[in-house]
Amino acid sequence: MRRAIWGAIIGLLLGVGIGLGYAWAISPHHIMNAPPSALRAEFKDQYRSLIAAAYTATGNLPRAQARLSVLGDADPIEALNAQAQRMLASLQTFERTEHLVALAAAVGTGVSDAPVRTPTMDILIDAGNTFTPTSPLSLTDLPILLSETPELIETQITVVGMEPTVVEATPRPTHTPTPEPGRPFTLTGQETVCDSNLPRGLLQVMVMNRSRRQVVGAEVVITWDGGKEQFFTGLKPELGNGYADYLMTPDTTYTVQLARGSDVALGISAPTCQTPDGASFLGSIKLTFQQP
Repeated sequence: MRRAIWGAIIGLLLGVGIGLGYAWAISPHHIMNAPPSALRAEFKDQYRSLIAAAYTATGNLPRAQARLSVLGDADPIEALNAQAQRMLASLQTFERTEHLVALAAAVGTGVSDAPVRTPTMDILIDAGNTFTPTSPLSLTDLPILLSETPELIETQITVVGMEPTVVEATPRPTHTPTPEPGRPFTLTGQETVCDSNLPRGLLQVMVMNRSRRQVVGAEVVITWDGGKEQFFTGLKPELGNGYADYLMTPDTTYTVQLARGSDVALGISAPTCQTPDGASFLGSIKLTFQQP
């Protein structure tokens, strides 16, 4: 009797082991057409990055919102901002991080401020064809192509010989426009903050673009006599994506500017403030940089 029980248990275990081995190694089940909400966290991050890049290129906010909805995030805006913070902390590409922040801001306001590309119309002339003044080509005979990126095509007309006039259209090298570098940020605000609830000697920096949207990942460079440090905006999203702070040392004068180019804030030091009862304490300085 006892042998029969042990035989049944061993047979059951063997059957389970063979079944698992077959299902996992020999013929695993392949999931097809799974929804994006079933993806692992790292694949969801890749999916959001692709959505943000597509939104930056097209400016199509409704399509981006529809794509975000299939991820099943409880709060898409918070998910975008949290991913931007993780990417910033891991020193990933700033441009990809900015795409996520831009999409989060657009979803939050419901207004798209991404540039929309307008198709341009180029007229291409085949360099191998010639024509005479007696039978000129009309514009309707020329091939017209629509392209997503503007191209500049130059032509040169050359008169050959004195006999039948022949005009050749020779295409010149295509010039690809390059984007202009961003304009440097200007120092639009510098104020002393006497708030005893704040850490003593706190330097607060706020960075905004020309649309007054906070800029995440902006590098702030602070220097003083014999020292230099860098810190970044966006590491405290509860205070704003464009917010950064630094604890100043008493009796030290600092110089502050943005690494991407900005006005220089000179002579920055922790101010001395007083409480209502006359006690002294170190106050804070708040600097605001904005791209014109």
